Amino acid sequence: MAEIALRNLSVEFGAFRAVDDVDLTVADGEFVVYLGPSGCGKTTTLRCIAGLEHATGGDILFDGRRVNGLSASERNIAMVFQFVSLYPHLTVKNNILFPLQARGVARAEMARKLDWVVGVFGIGDILGRYPASLPPGARQKVALARAVIRDPAVLLLDEPLSAIDEQFREEMRWELGHLQRELGVTTIYVTHDQREAMSLADRIVLMRDGRIVQVADPDGLFIDPVDVFAGHFIGSPSMNFIELAPVAGGLRLADGPVVLTPADGVPAWAIESRRPLKLGIRPSFVHLAEADGPGAHAIPIEDLFAVGRERFFTFRLGGAIHQGVEAIGRAPAGAARGVRFDPKGFLFFDAESGRRVKPEAAA
Repeated sequence: MAEIALRNLSVEFGAFRAVDDVDLTVADGEFVVYLGPSGCGKTTTLRCIAGLEHATGGDILFDGRRVNGLSASERNIAMVFQFVSLYPHLTVKNNILFPLQARGVARAEMARKLDWVVGVFGIGDILGRYPASLPPGARQKVALARAVIRDPAVLLLDEPLSAIDEQFREEMRWELGHLQRELGVTTIYVTHDQREAMSLADRIVLMRDGRIVQVADPDGLFIDPVDVFAGHFIGSPSMNFIELAPVAGGLRLADGPVVLTPADGVPAWAIESRRPLKLGIRPSFVHLAEADGPGAHAIPIEDLFAVGRERFFTFRLGGAIHQGVEAIGRAPAGAARGVRFDPKGFLFFDAESGRRVKPEAAA
């Protein structure tokens, strides 16, 4: 296993900077997920760690040793890609053993390692089959088994589940998390799917435009986003963002008739702030309420529908559509409804920079 450190890592393709001055340390045995939209630099960063892409600036360290000049084969890494590359003319058994055969490992050692990975991945019943006859999930297991049989110091996974049907993806997510904990190998996983990131990671590295936006554990990223992008990208439905305008004794929502006051739980520092703010609030903190009920605001509900045990609804403020969601049993009866905002969900962001604003920085 290995600790991986990136120090001021940059990658340029002509005038385009794909990775821009990235700093990160991945602890020995940690499962870190790079998350972000397409083109944010996450796969390029992974390929640099693997030795498949050349860094134009900065350092990559494995256990304190600079590896920039080492080839992929010299770094003791294993990588599994989005589209599985198994040898179609070899059986599952021979696909798995191929890396050991190429290195001239003794037969007895190969047999021992094969027994170990077969037990870990539960694939003893398919060793004699060929890749074309396997479902996608089984092929991905074989690719993982082939990767880890070499005892790599680092396991790199580039969107390994995105080509698998949704019905198998949930099972494979659980399998991957279980296997990584059992193997204890330092793992870096790239995805644009927040469900994968939130369910697998010890820590998530959220990227945008080649830079790291935030590094946190899944709960920290959801509860404490550093900016509007982090709040919007994490969560489904995503966080609501509502423009605020200071008025006497409160904050007006999106230039409309609704004003939030200290009675609604708005902190004094936000009302007194000298900078333009946005309110960020997750849909789970927005509730349906009787229009004349305590804490309710007369905001018309535009759409209302149920999915399973949850009821989703939309409402309009200042020309923008926002969402709320709650358990079906909590919604009031009748058509005349308003909206109540739970102050436990209030977060405030600078309306110009998008950065999170907290009391100590509000002045």
